[in-house]
Amino acid sequence: MSSYSSLLKTRGVARIMAAQLVARFPFGMLSLAFLLHIERVHNSYGSAGLVLAALSIGQAIAGPLTSRLMGRWGMRPVITGTIAICAVAISIIALVPMSITTTMMVAFVAGLTMPPIQPAVRTIYPKMVNSKQLTPLFSLDASAQEIIWVVGPVITTFTATQIGTVQGILLAVTFLVGGGAWFLASPELGRVRIPRSRRRIGAVLAKPPVLLATIVGFLLVAACAAIEAGVVSAFSHGGAEAGIVLAVFAVGSLVGGLALGHIAIGPWALAQRMFIVFVGTAIAALSLNVGWLAVFLFLAGVGIAPALAVMFSIVSSSVRFSDTAEAYGWVGTGQLIGAAVGSALAGFMIDSSGSSGAFVVAAVLALFGFLVPLLGRRFHPDLRGRDASPIPDTEPVATVTS
Repeated sequence: MSSYSSLLKTRGVARIMAAQLVARFPFGMLSLAFLLHIERVHNSYGSAGLVLAALSIGQAIAGPLTSRLMGRWGMRPVITGTIAICAVAISIIALVPMSITTTMMVAFVAGLTMPPIQPAVRTIYPKMVNSKQLTPLFSLDASAQEIIWVVGPVITTFTATQIGTVQGILLAVTFLVGGGAWFLASPELGRVRIPRSRRRIGAVLAKPPVLLATIVGFLLVAACAAIEAGVVSAFSHGGAEAGIVLAVFAVGSLVGGLALGHIAIGPWALAQRMFIVFVGTAIAALSLNVGWLAVFLFLAGVGIAPALAVMFSIVSSSVRFSDTAEAYGWVGTGQLIGAAVGSALAGFMIDSSGSSGAFVVAAVLALFGFLVPLLGRRFHPDLRGRDASPIPDTEPVATVTS
């Protein structure tokens, strides 16, 4: 824990970490808020899954594109513009009655303009700490972001079920705008400039660690999205149980991140952490009892933040600094496509087989999430004793001659 406390004492780290967490708080709210709102309006979890899929696909397309634009136009202009458009699109879904097709189109626009906070902050971090602190910082950040998934589902479920689903969505918009403004005010956004990448878009995926992190991220988030849909469908009409179970799930991730974040990253690291997620999810799928789900989703959660921290570290250590934002954009794209696939599959399984079907989907996805890094471990960098910082860009340096 001492390594984490020293990190938080480093100038600017605690501030920018808090700011980006608040700015990204809607990520822990919108899926549930949309799921509850669309199901209430159209009486179909399948329709809600389609809207969530459209949102996530828009985000997936935007991920690498907006990340590269930050290298061309700067972080502040890109983030400011996307926040403005995204907030309007989300508000329209909450306030304007629309058909499912129209709602999907607006959700796609909202996803396409979701601000690239995560790629921005992941690119800034290596410039704020020394190389030895970078992997613990990624782990601390991955653990801290679970606050989003601990508090977000509880607030959203309470607001949507006790006040109204419209208010639940608009609360997410408030966090998006307020947190985004705080993040934009962070001085680090002016101090760190992302170099313009000279490579064609998508070339960074030729790096095996980036591709590995993208695929595993897709499977991990797809499993989590299916779990979320299953919990909500099982308990959303009975009170706060859905929010509580999802909060316990996220607390497990928080605990796992803090407990495992200091462990050196070897070639088996990602497979080991995904195995924890798979075991917990598979056992949780056996019963819809609240206590049973809470216990074993907590176990599954223990592997999530550590797995994310490993992904961030192997990506950072494998690409040039000018490519880091795009690389994290692709990893985010994989995760968002996973959210789309997981939500859609779970939604249709809930309609056809009940809430338990969503947990079966989650268990299968988690199994593949374990098998991919197990079979692809030769593409996994061994960072034991190595620097996880990005590879420096080399370019001609202007000199003054007399």
